[in-house]
Amino acid sequence: MSQPLYVLCCFFSFSLLFITTISQAVPAAYVFGDSLVDVGNNNYLPLSLAKANFPHNGVDYPGSKPTGRFSNGKNAADFIALKLGIPTSPPYLSLIAAPHKGEAYLKGVSFASGGAGILDETSVGFLRRSITFNQQIEYFSIVQGELVQQLGNEAARDYLSKSLFVIVIGSNDILGYFDPSPTAPPKSNPQQFVNSLTLSLTGQLKKIYDLGARKFFVAGVTAIGCCPSQRNQNKTGGCNEEANYWSAKLSEGVKYILQRMQSELKDMKYSYSDTFGILLQFIQKPSNYGFVEVASACCGLGKNNAEIPCLPISQYCPNRRDHVFWDLYHPTEAAYSIFADIIFDGPKQFVFPVNVKQLITM
Repeated sequence: MSQPLYVLCCFFSFSLLFITTISQAVPAAYVFGDSLVDVGNNNYLPLSLAKANFPHNGVDYPGSKPTGRFSNGKNAADFIALKLGIPTSPPYLSLIAAPHKGEAYLKGVSFASGGAGILDETSVGFLRRSITFNQQIEYFSIVQGELVQQLGNEAARDYLSKSLFVIVIGSNDILGYFDPSPTAPPKSNPQQFVNSLTLSLTGQLKKIYDLGARKFFVAGVTAIGCCPSQRNQNKTGGCNEEANYWSAKLSEGVKYILQRMQSELKDMKYSYSDTFGILLQFIQKPSNYGFVEVASACCGLGKNNAEIPCLPISQYCPNRRDHVFWDLYHPTEAAYSIFADIIFDGPKQFVFPVNVKQLITM
């Protein structure tokens, strides 16, 4: 065997061994959250318009088909699963009628729902109904019960303690608070609102822990004010700094919750991503990540392609890899992919106290 071919074979052998080791360390991923990680749950909600099961979504997904992901292709949940060496966790609502759903639950489940927020009222609106975060946790309690029946108490507890719990939530709460429409409900002052979010989230994370979760990956709220929809509300076309300020405040609250939980619950481990800082890096130093367009959406119509959502009548850009944003709220597949790279193996500048790669081996 020639030396270059030998080296190539060794490289692939090492890569397969690494992926196998990771997948053995993490038997499954259980995903909670919103449209950033929804892989199709909202397809099963008949009374909701918060869906992405139509073109041009999915134009870069295998088969070029819309799947319910709010993306031109794969989203954060897909790339995290790829990093873990396991299949993407399927939507919970797709498994309810499955003949062997107990076995399916062992492979991981996604409860995430586009439009969901920390507060129930964020998830429920006129024709925009989503699976609330509290309901997602209730669904997980059903899954946990099935696992206990299938494996027994001790084995189920051990299985869940090795699994990764992915939580991406909070962005819709902030977006809803800064909704300028006259039909938006009355609001408390922003500090009281953020306090209510952190109080609710504390109880929700503890419920997930009580059901068996031990390894948490929690994404901080991103720089909401820089998405195309928020830029459109700014006469200068710049980021909405007020929305960004309170997004950052909520993220600080999430960090505090996790730190306090770990001090109180010694067997709880977590990885937290500074999603706010990661997006600002994309926007402020786009060439470092291969981006060119940081303000406008790829798919839509009007100013910043953000006056009309990504619908079949919308236009979409041919150079999706150059864009940070796919539509008026969501990143492109390229941005999701780089985000997953950073949270999996990145520095403490963006993911701490450990990255996901370190977390899953603890």
